Formats: sequence, structure tokens, C-alpha cells
Amino acid sequence: MKHKENFFVRLQKDIVRNKWKYILILPVVVYFLVFHYKSMYGLVIAFQKFRPARGIAGSEWVGLYHFERLFSDVYFPRSLRNTLLISVLTLIFSFPIPIIFALILNECRVSWFKRIIQTVTYMPHFISLVVICGLVSTFCSSEGLVNQILEFVGIESKESLLTKPELFYAIYILSGIWQNFGWDSIIYLATLSGIDVEQYEAAKIDGAGRLQQMRYITLPGLIPTASMLLVLKIGGLLSVGYEKILLLYNDLTLEVADVLSTYNYRKGLVDGEYSYSTALGLFNSVVNIILIVMANKLSKKAGQSGIF
Repeated sequence: MKHKENFFVRLQKDIVRNKWKYILILPVVVYFLVFHYKSMYGLVIAFQKFRPARGIAGSEWVGLYHFERLFSDVYFPRSLRNTLLISVLTLIFSFPIPIIFALILNECRVSWFKRIIQTVTYMPHFISLVVICGLVSTFCSSEGLVNQILEFVGIESKESLLTKPELFYAIYILSGIWQNFGWDSIIYLATLSGIDVEQYEAAKIDGAGRLQQMRYITLPGLIPTASMLLVLKIGGLLSVGYEKILLLYNDLTLEVADVLSTYNYRKGLVDGEYSYSTALGLFNSVVNIILIVMANKLSKKAGQSGIF
């Protein structure tokens, strides 16, 4: 009891001493309480036969009925498989690119050239996803830039590349890398700028070249940040957004492009099965939590810092 009293006394004193900091953070706290924590109450409809006219309190409880439907649905395994494939392939191919780019840019000693490269690579991140997908669709059309290049090198292709299921993952991942690698490199560049310059000076005195400096100073300095971001990426393996998929896929690529989020979109918003959609979303969240906890433990066992 005394410990609790001491805690509240210290908290009261801290609020008085740092009142402007608490006022600044208050809108963020309110936002998370209203739009994230309060809305979690709606998860109960995953265990109900929810009817909007009756509301949550008046809807019938059905227990795990919607989860049984989910796991027996013929389209669920396909969506889960596609989600995992897209997520894992994206993680394998896109995660190292910002790190490599940051390392290369860090070695650039011409400041004006470095600023130009940064600006050019950051710009795609701020372009609307609709515009990005429109560009991808145009480039990959039957008369698009990609087919023109293929024709120039002697490969004839008169079909839209987005109609070929075997190319969908490559188009999705490469367009994502182009859009985000520059922006994702910012945190690594910030980490590199925080490495003590004296370490490099000492290495130069000892006769270390630039590659040796990168191996023994730069890379070890990046590993804690990279491991923490990797844990976060693993924790979102089932969180492939539906927006880009909806803008790029079609009936010919549905077999490989349909993911959990698009499946959830059809069930929840198109078919109006709110309880079933919530059950799918809850399954998604629980698996992501398990993945992030496991990845965090593995990161700590490997001697790296975790996120908690």
C-alpha cells in the first residue's frame, strides 16, 4: 500500500514538473484510447451472430462458430498461403535493400550528390498508392515500357504482365522496394550518423581500410537497429495490406494474389458478414502477436536487443 502511495506521489510531482510535456502528449494518448483501445470492445462480435439492428449487447452469442467456419472454409488456406508467401518473400528481398543503400550512401563523400540521391529515392514514398499502382499497371501493360524493353532485347510479349500469375509476386515486391527503400533507409542513416567518429579515426591509425572499417565498426553499429526492425517486420507477417492487392490483382491472378486482408474485405464489407470478418481479424492479430513474441525472444537469445 505504501509503495502504491509513493508511486502516485512521484507521478503527481512528475506531472507538475513536466506539465507541458504531458499536455503535448495528451492528444496522442487520447487518439490511441479512442481509435485503438476503445474499438477493441468490438472484438466480442467474433463470438456473436452480430446484427447491426440489435447492436453488440443484443446480438446472439455463438461461441467459436465463426472460427470453425473460418478453418473449414476452402478459401482460407489459399489466402493464408498467399499472405505468408508475399510476406516472407518481401522480407527476404526488401529488408536488406535499405541497409545496403544506407551503407553505400554513408560512404559517399560528395554532399550535394548525396542530397540529390536521398531526395530522389525518398520521393516515391510520398506518391499516392493509387498513382503507384497506376504507374505499375501502365508499365506492365501489353504496350507498356517493360514489354517494349523485352521486345528490344528480343523477347516478344504482347500480354499484360499483370495477367500472368507467375509474375504477380515479382511485380508486387519490386514495386514495393522501389517505393519504400529510400524512406526505410532513413533510420539506418540516422544510426550510422550516431556512430562515434573516433572509432573510425582509431581504425585508420591502425591501418584499417574502408572495407575493414565497414565490417568491424559500421555493421556492428547497425545490427541492434536492424534486429529490432526485423522483429517488427516478423510481427507483421500476416498484415499484408489489401489496398495494393486490390489495385493490382484481377480474375486471372486471384489464385496467387488473394490474401487474408482482401478475403476479409470481401467477407466484411462486400458480403456483410461482420462477425466472420472480425473472427478472421482476431486470428490475424493473435498470430502476429505470437510471431513478434517469438522473434523478440530469438533476438535476445542471439545477443541482440529486443523491442520489449
